[in-house]
Amino acid sequence: MKKIGILHGKERSFPNAFVERINSKKIDGIIAEPVRIEKVMQGESNGYAVIVDRISQDVPHYRAYLKNEALTGTAVINNPFWFSADDKFFNNCLATKINVPVPKTVILPANQRPEDTGQDSFSNLAFPLDWEGMFNYVGFPAYMKPFAGGGWKHVYKLNNAEEFFEKHNETGQLVMLLQEEIIFEEYYRCYCIGRKHVRIMSYEPRNPHHLRYVADFNPSEEKLKMLTDIVLRINNYLGYDFNTVELALRDGVPYAIDFCNPAPDADLASVGAENFEWVVEHAALYAIECAQNHKEGADNLTWGEYVKRSVNKTPLY
Repeated sequence: MKKIGILHGKERSFPNAFVERINSKKIDGIIAEPVRIEKVMQGESNGYAVIVDRISQDVPHYRAYLKNEALTGTAVINNPFWFSADDKFFNNCLATKINVPVPKTVILPANQRPEDTGQDSFSNLAFPLDWEGMFNYVGFPAYMKPFAGGGWKHVYKLNNAEEFFEKHNETGQLVMLLQEEIIFEEYYRCYCIGRKHVRIMSYEPRNPHHLRYVADFNPSEEKLKMLTDIVLRINNYLGYDFNTVELALRDGVPYAIDFCNPAPDADLASVGAENFEWVVEHAALYAIECAQNHKEGADNLTWGEYVKRSVNKTPLY
């Protein structure tokens, strides 16, 4: 019997529906359940062929557990080693090399020094920084947000340098991005599962959270193909098997705004019934596919083109 587990936190609608959907298909030799952890011993498996990770970004113990499971042969969705290494700034940097338009972005040192560091720890950092050069590059209005993390936490819209310094003083030890504002005509949030299944969803980030999927953008078939191609390119290079990509169209050009969401919102109350049905079904189908292809004791992780080409010393493009 091959077990498919889902590791989750307080969310309930998606994990419960995911387990029920797989089990309802009654596929011989495959069963799904919430992951149960009683103990974690080095180099020993917990017995899952596949685990879908929804929470380890917030729980370091779970991240360590998933790396051990991956080492012993579990197909973890998403790859916990890459999930640990990735961040939003690197994603933007990679996008510039694979022909994906992104907003102009700079990374900023934390406003407050990390613990156990002092002034001498930063002898390589210019003081003052070239704030004028960064502001001229990005422009105003701009957005400031953490280079890691999500959920619209610690996100600021800034209209000038004075507002920047005021808000940056509130960010503590967070490492932030300063990013060009894209004034868009249309905006889409796109699920991507298995680096092949794409769901393009009209999205209005300026609405209250519960109304963001209430939007009336109706892309043509040609535009859908363009958006789908970008979503697949991003996820194939990053190696994510469950991710969302946010695309803002300015003058018809799709800019990738946020595409480091390896545990994306899939709650029924926020994404709506039709999107929820799609993500439950396709996540279930992909997890079943991974279980059927699972090889005992082998490396069953997905690795993106960036890592694979780096190992083989081949160009990105």
